[in-house]
Amino acid sequence: MAAHSSRTVIFAALAGNAAIAVTKFAAAAATGSSAMLSEAIHSVVDTGNQLLLLYGLKRAARPPDAKHPFGYGLQLYFYTFVVAVMIFGLGAVIAILQGIEKIRHPAEVHTAWINYVVLGVGVLFEGGVWLVALKGFNRERAGRPWFASIRSSKDPTVFTVLFEDTAALAGLGVALLGVFLSETLHMPVIDGIASVVIGAILAGTAFFLAYESQSLLTGEAASHETRVGINRIARAEPGVVSLNQALTMHFGPNDVLVALSLDFEDSLAASEVERAVTHIERAIKRAHPDVTRVFVEAQSFDADRRGGRPHSS
Repeated sequence: MAAHSSRTVIFAALAGNAAIAVTKFAAAAATGSSAMLSEAIHSVVDTGNQLLLLYGLKRAARPPDAKHPFGYGLQLYFYTFVVAVMIFGLGAVIAILQGIEKIRHPAEVHTAWINYVVLGVGVLFEGGVWLVALKGFNRERAGRPWFASIRSSKDPTVFTVLFEDTAALAGLGVALLGVFLSETLHMPVIDGIASVVIGAILAGTAFFLAYESQSLLTGEAASHETRVGINRIARAEPGVVSLNQALTMHFGPNDVLVALSLDFEDSLAASEVERAVTHIERAIKRAHPDVTRVFVEAQSFDADRRGGRPHSS
Protein backbone atom coordinates (compact mmCIF):
# COMPACT_ATOMS: atom_id res chain seq x y z
CA MET A 1 0.00 0.00 0.00
CA ALA A 2 2.79 2.42 0.92
CA ALA A 3 4.71 1.60 -2.27
CA HIS A 4 1.57 2.09 -4.37
CA SER A 5 0.94 5.47 -2.72
CA SER A 6 4.56 6.49 -3.32
CA ARG A 7 4.37 5.56 -7.00
CA THR A 8 1.12 7.52 -7.43
CA VAL A 9 2.77 10.64 -6.01
CA ILE A 10 5.91 10.17 -8.12
CA PHE A 11 3.98 9.58 -11.36
CA ALA A 12 1.94 12.72 -10.73
CA ALA A 13 5.13 14.71 -10.20
CA LEU A 14 6.76 13.17 -13.29
CA ALA A 15 3.81 14.10 -15.51
CA GLY A 16 3.63 17.64 -14.14
CA ASN A 17 7.34 18.40 -14.45
CA ALA A 18 7.69 16.86 -17.91
CA ALA A 19 4.69 18.81 -19.15
CA ILE A 20 6.05 22.19 -18.06
CA ALA A 21 9.80 21.73 -18.71
CA VAL A 22 9.61 22.06 -22.51
CA THR A 23 7.31 25.08 -22.24
CA LYS A 24 9.71 26.83 -19.85
CA PHE A 25 12.66 26.29 -22.20
CA ALA A 26 10.66 27.72 -25.11
CA ALA A 27 9.68 30.74 -23.01
CA ALA A 28 13.28 31.26 -21.84
CA ALA A 29 14.50 31.19 -25.46
CA ALA A 30 11.81 33.65 -26.57
CA THR A 31 12.22 36.16 -23.73
CA GLY A 32 15.87 35.81 -22.69
CA SER A 33 14.87 35.52 -19.02
CA SER A 34 17.53 34.07 -16.76
CA ALA A 35 14.99 33.24 -14.06
CA MET A 36 12.86 31.36 -16.60
CA LEU A 37 15.89 29.40 -17.82
CA SER A 38 16.68 28.46 -14.21
CA GLU A 39 13.10 27.29 -13.76
CA ALA A 40 13.32 25.22 -16.96
CA ILE A 41 16.50 23.53 -15.72
CA HIS A 42 14.79 22.99 -12.38
CA SER A 43 11.88 21.19 -14.07
CA VAL A 44 14.24 18.96 -16.08
CA VAL A 45 16.17 18.04 -12.92
CA ASP A 46 12.91 17.27 -11.10
CA THR A 47 11.77 15.06 -13.99
CA GLY A 48 15.03 13.12 -13.79
CA ASN A 49 14.64 12.88 -10.04
CA GLN A 50 11.21 11.26 -10.34
CA LEU A 51 12.65 8.70 -12.77
CA LEU A 52 15.43 7.96 -10.28
CA LEU A 53 12.93 7.49 -7.45
CA LEU A 54 10.86 5.10 -9.57
CA TYR A 55 14.02 3.16 -10.41
CA GLY A 56 14.95 3.13 -6.71
CA LEU A 57 11.53 1.71 -5.81
CA LYS A 58 11.94 -0.99 -8.44
CA ARG A 59 15.44 -1.90 -7.21
CA ALA A 60 14.33 -1.90 -3.57
CA ALA A 61 11.50 -4.35 -4.33
CA ARG A 62 13.91 -7.10 -5.46
CA PRO A 63 13.77 -10.20 -3.21
CA PRO A 64 16.71 -11.20 -1.00
CA ASP A 65 19.42 -13.35 -2.54
CA ALA A 66 22.79 -14.80 -1.57
CA LYS A 67 24.58 -11.51 -2.23
CA HIS A 68 22.02 -9.38 -0.37
CA PRO A 69 20.42 -11.67 2.25
CA PHE A 70 18.47 -8.80 3.81
CA GLY A 71 17.12 -7.61 0.48
CA TYR A 72 17.67 -4.44 -1.54
CA GLY A 73 15.51 -2.03 0.45
CA LEU A 74 18.42 0.29 1.28
CA GLN A 75 18.81 1.08 -2.43
CA LEU A 76 15.71 3.29 -2.18
CA TYR A 77 17.59 5.45 0.34
CA PHE A 78 20.64 5.51 -1.91
CA TYR A 79 18.68 6.81 -4.89
CA THR A 80 16.98 9.39 -2.69
CA PHE A 81 20.44 10.64 -1.75
CA VAL A 82 21.38 10.76 -5.44
CA VAL A 83 18.26 12.89 -6.04
CA ALA A 84 19.47 15.37 -3.42
CA VAL A 85 22.88 15.53 -5.10
CA MET A 86 21.22 16.15 -8.48
CA ILE A 87 19.05 18.94 -7.09
CA PHE A 88 22.19 20.66 -5.82
CA GLY A 89 24.59 19.89 -8.66
CA LEU A 90 22.30 20.29 -11.66
CA GLY A 91 19.66 22.58 -10.23
CA ALA A 92 21.11 24.92 -7.63
CA VAL A 93 24.62 25.36 -9.04
CA ILE A 94 23.47 25.96 -12.63
CA ALA A 95 20.76 28.39 -11.50
CA ILE A 96 23.23 30.37 -9.38
CA LEU A 97 25.85 30.47 -12.14
CA GLN A 98 23.22 31.52 -14.67
CA GLY A 99 22.04 34.26 -12.32
CA ILE A 100 25.56 35.55 -11.69
CA GLU A 101 26.16 35.71 -15.43
CA LYS A 102 22.93 37.70 -15.90
CA ILE A 103 23.92 40.07 -13.07
CA ARG A 104 27.32 40.65 -14.68
CA HIS A 105 25.82 41.11 -18.16
CA PRO A 106 22.21 42.24 -17.73
CA ALA A 107 19.93 42.18 -20.75
CA GLU A 108 16.31 43.23 -21.13
CA VAL A 109 13.61 40.57 -20.90
CA HIS A 110 11.59 40.54 -24.13
CA THR A 111 7.85 39.84 -24.48
CA ALA A 112 7.55 39.27 -20.74
CA TRP A 113 3.89 38.25 -21.08
CA ILE A 114 5.09 34.86 -22.34
CA ASN A 115 6.88 34.36 -19.02
CA TYR A 116 3.76 35.29 -17.08
CA VAL A 117 1.63 32.80 -19.02
CA VAL A 118 4.14 29.96 -18.71
CA LEU A 119 4.86 30.62 -15.05
CA GLY A 120 1.13 30.82 -14.34
CA VAL A 121 0.59 27.46 -16.04
CA GLY A 122 3.58 26.15 -14.10
CA VAL A 123 1.96 27.20 -10.82
CA LEU A 124 -1.18 25.25 -11.80
CA PHE A 125 0.78 22.11 -12.73
CA GLU A 126 3.12 22.24 -9.75
CA GLY A 127 0.27 23.17 -7.42
CA GLY A 128 -1.68 20.10 -8.54
CA VAL A 129 1.33 17.83 -7.99
CA TRP A 130 1.98 19.50 -4.63
CA LEU A 131 -1.58 18.73 -3.52
CA VAL A 132 -1.19 15.07 -4.51
CA ALA A 133 2.10 14.85 -2.59
CA LEU A 134 0.60 16.67 0.40
CA LYS A 135 -2.33 14.26 0.47
CA GLY A 136 0.06 11.29 0.46
CA PHE A 137 2.22 12.85 3.16
CA ASN A 138 -0.78 13.67 5.39
CA ARG A 139 -1.96 10.09 5.05
CA GLU A 140 1.46 8.91 6.20
CA ARG A 141 1.91 11.33 9.09
CA ALA A 142 -1.56 10.49 10.51
CA GLY A 143 -2.05 13.74 12.42
CA ARG A 144 1.48 14.03 13.79
CA PRO A 145 3.32 17.39 13.58
CA TRP A 146 4.86 18.11 10.17
CA PHE A 147 8.51 18.35 11.09
CA ALA A 148 8.39 15.44 13.53
CA SER A 149 6.71 13.31 10.86
CA ILE A 150 9.39 14.16 8.28
CA ARG A 151 12.18 13.38 10.73
CA SER A 152 10.62 10.04 11.71
CA SER A 153 9.45 8.99 8.22
CA LYS A 154 11.15 5.91 6.79
CA ASP A 155 9.67 6.38 3.30
CA PRO A 156 11.63 9.23 1.69
CA THR A 157 9.83 9.19 -1.66
CA VAL A 158 6.71 11.08 -0.58
CA PHE A 159 8.41 13.83 1.40
CA THR A 160 11.10 14.14 -1.30
CA VAL A 161 8.45 14.90 -3.92
CA LEU A 162 6.65 17.20 -1.46
CA PHE A 163 9.82 19.19 -0.77
CA GLU A 164 10.76 19.27 -4.46
CA ASP A 165 7.40 20.73 -5.38
CA THR A 166 7.40 23.14 -2.45
CA ALA A 167 10.75 24.39 -3.74
CA ALA A 168 9.30 24.48 -7.27
CA LEU A 169 6.36 26.63 -6.19
CA ALA A 170 8.67 28.95 -4.28
CA GLY A 171 10.93 29.16 -7.35
CA LEU A 172 7.99 29.99 -9.60
CA GLY A 173 6.96 32.76 -7.24
CA VAL A 174 10.49 34.19 -7.24
CA ALA A 175 10.67 33.94 -11.03
CA LEU A 176 7.35 35.77 -11.43
CA LEU A 177 8.44 38.51 -9.06
CA GLY A 178 11.85 38.78 -10.75
CA VAL A 179 10.41 39.11 -14.24
CA PHE A 180 7.78 41.62 -13.07
CA LEU A 181 10.26 43.85 -11.23
CA SER A 182 12.82 43.55 -14.01
CA GLU A 183 10.28 44.77 -16.57
CA THR A 184 8.52 47.34 -14.38
CA LEU A 185 11.67 48.99 -13.02
CA HIS A 186 13.67 48.50 -16.23
CA MET A 187 16.37 46.78 -14.18
CA PRO A 188 17.28 43.48 -15.92
CA VAL A 189 19.76 42.73 -13.14
CA ILE A 190 16.78 41.79 -10.94
CA ASP A 191 16.11 38.85 -13.26
CA GLY A 192 19.61 37.57 -12.51
CA ILE A 193 19.10 38.07 -8.78
CA ALA A 194 15.89 36.04 -9.00
CA SER A 195 17.85 33.21 -10.63
CA VAL A 196 20.37 33.24 -7.76
CA VAL A 197 17.54 33.15 -5.22
CA ILE A 198 16.00 30.17 -7.03
CA GLY A 199 19.38 28.44 -6.82
CA ALA A 200 19.57 29.17 -3.09
CA ILE A 201 16.11 27.65 -2.58
CA LEU A 202 17.18 24.51 -4.44
CA ALA A 203 20.42 24.29 -2.46
CA GLY A 204 18.55 24.47 0.84
CA THR A 205 16.14 21.76 -0.32
CA ALA A 206 19.02 19.57 -1.48
CA PHE A 207 20.91 19.84 1.80
CA PHE A 208 17.83 18.94 3.84
CA LEU A 209 16.98 15.93 1.66
CA ALA A 210 20.61 14.78 1.68
CA TYR A 211 20.71 14.95 5.48
CA GLU A 212 17.50 12.96 5.86
CA SER A 213 18.40 10.31 3.27
CA GLN A 214 21.95 9.76 4.57
CA SER A 215 20.51 9.12 8.01
CA LEU A 216 18.25 6.41 6.56
CA LEU A 217 21.04 5.07 4.36
CA THR A 218 23.40 4.58 7.31
CA GLY A 219 20.85 2.57 9.31
CA GLU A 220 18.08 4.25 11.29
CA ALA A 221 16.34 2.45 14.12
CA ALA A 222 12.60 1.82 14.14
CA SER A 223 10.35 4.51 15.58
CA HIS A 224 10.26 5.09 19.33
CA GLU A 225 6.73 3.67 19.53
CA THR A 226 7.80 0.50 17.71
CA ARG A 227 10.84 0.02 19.95
CA VAL A 228 8.76 0.48 23.09
CA GLY A 229 6.22 -2.06 21.81
CA ILE A 230 8.93 -4.62 21.00
CA ASN A 231 10.52 -4.18 24.43
CA ARG A 232 7.15 -4.61 26.14
CA ILE A 233 6.39 -7.84 24.26
CA ALA A 234 9.83 -9.31 25.02
CA ARG A 235 9.71 -8.45 28.73
CA ALA A 236 6.15 -9.79 29.11
CA GLU A 237 7.04 -13.29 27.87
CA PRO A 238 6.93 -15.89 30.69
CA GLY A 239 10.42 -17.20 31.43
CA VAL A 240 12.23 -13.99 30.40
CA VAL A 241 14.25 -12.62 33.31
CA SER A 242 15.41 -9.46 31.56
CA LEU A 243 15.79 -7.78 28.22
CA ASN A 244 19.53 -7.20 27.79
CA GLN A 245 19.20 -5.19 24.60
CA ALA A 246 16.91 -4.61 21.65
CA LEU A 247 18.40 -3.36 18.39
CA THR A 248 16.35 -2.40 15.35
CA MET A 249 17.20 -1.21 11.85
CA HIS A 250 15.19 -0.16 8.81
CA PHE A 251 16.20 -1.90 5.58
CA GLY A 252 13.32 -0.17 3.81
CA PRO A 253 10.16 1.77 4.63
CA ASN A 254 8.33 -1.43 5.59
CA ASP A 255 11.26 -3.72 6.35
CA VAL A 256 12.55 -3.70 9.95
CA LEU A 257 15.10 -6.08 11.42
CA VAL A 258 14.96 -6.75 15.18
CA ALA A 259 17.80 -8.30 17.20
CA LEU A 260 17.06 -9.18 20.85
CA SER A 261 19.34 -10.36 23.61
CA LEU A 262 17.25 -12.00 26.35
CA ASP A 263 18.12 -13.52 29.70
CA PHE A 264 15.88 -16.56 30.30
CA GLU A 265 15.29 -18.40 33.58
CA ASP A 266 18.02 -20.97 34.12
CA SER A 267 15.41 -23.62 34.95
CA LEU A 268 13.86 -23.50 31.48
CA ALA A 269 14.55 -26.44 29.18
CA ALA A 270 15.87 -25.80 25.69
CA SER A 271 12.49 -26.71 24.18
CA GLU A 272 10.74 -24.17 26.43
CA VAL A 273 13.19 -21.45 25.40
CA GLU A 274 12.51 -22.31 21.74
CA ARG A 275 8.75 -22.03 22.30
CA ALA A 276 9.21 -18.67 24.06
CA VAL A 277 11.36 -17.34 21.22
CA THR A 278 8.79 -18.44 18.64
CA HIS A 279 5.99 -16.81 20.61
CA ILE A 280 7.94 -13.54 20.97
CA GLU A 281 8.72 -13.44 17.24
CA ARG A 282 5.09 -14.03 16.26
CA ALA A 283 3.79 -11.49 18.78
CA ILE A 284 6.21 -8.80 17.54
CA LYS A 285 5.33 -9.36 13.87
CA ARG A 286 1.63 -9.40 14.66
CA ALA A 287 1.82 -6.13 16.60
CA HIS A 288 4.26 -4.47 14.17
CA PRO A 289 3.70 -5.62 10.55
CA ASP A 290 6.77 -3.69 9.35
CA VAL A 291 9.00 -6.09 11.28
CA THR A 292 10.13 -8.75 8.81
CA ARG A 293 12.93 -10.47 10.75
CA VAL A 294 13.45 -11.15 14.45
CA PHE A 295 16.66 -12.66 15.81
CA VAL A 296 16.82 -13.66 19.48
CA GLU A 297 20.01 -14.42 21.36
CA ALA A 298 19.62 -16.17 24.73
CA GLN A 299 22.33 -15.19 27.18
CA SER A 300 22.76 -13.90 30.69
CA PHE A 301 22.87 -10.22 31.52
CA ASP A 302 26.54 -10.43 32.55
CA ALA A 303 27.54 -12.29 29.37
CA ASP A 304 25.79 -9.65 27.28
CA ARG A 305 27.62 -6.84 29.06
CA ARG A 306 30.96 -8.58 28.59
CA GLY A 307 30.33 -8.53 24.85
CA GLY A 308 30.89 -4.78 24.98
CA ARG A 309 28.18 -3.96 22.45
CA PRO A 310 26.00 -0.84 22.37
CA HIS A 311 22.62 -1.14 24.06
CA SER A 312 19.20 0.13 23.19
CA SER A 313 16.30 0.79 25.51
